[in-house]
Amino acid sequence: MARRHIHYEAAFEDYLRSRGTAYLPVNENRKAIFAGARVKSFDFLIYRNPGKTWLVDVKGRKFPYTLASGNRYWENWVGDEDIRGLTQWQREFGQGFKSVFVFAYHLLSAPEHYPTRHIHPFRDQYYAFLAITVDDYAAHARQRSPRWETVSIPTKDFRRLSEPVYTD
Repeated sequence: MARRHIHYEAAFEDYLRSRGTAYLPVNENRKAIFAGARVKSFDFLIYRNPGKTWLVDVKGRKFPYTLASGNRYWENWVGDEDIRGLTQWQREFGQGFKSVFVFAYHLLSAPEHYPTRHIHPFRDQYYAFLAITVDDYAAHARQRSPRWETVSIPTKDFRRLSEPVYTD
């Protein structure tokens, strides 16, 4: 099951359910093993148009993320392990499946700063969901923290390559 105690994933699942989208939450407690190595699970399998099924890893972020130095918008960092895992899943599932990061932004700013006009209310909060394929993400990723083994892509590239999650 999806980790419903994580509000980002719960909000995304609510969005899918409210749109009548066919999906399957993945049980994160069961780790897959390929060639003797553990592979990080994805969060949802989403059935889109035929041949376009998504393997989704939800990444929850605040929008904006507030620091002492000011607000940061468009946070999109992921772990190196996230990219390796989604890439492996896409390869294993094969043609017709696409691994996708869905950035679930918990909207904390005024509406004029929202990342998209497609907003989903959930538990008296507001969320926006932007998707980017693991292939596009990996092609533009830059190291963010060697210590934490994280990467991100420049905001300009992220805004150009990501798109609101549509389930129609």
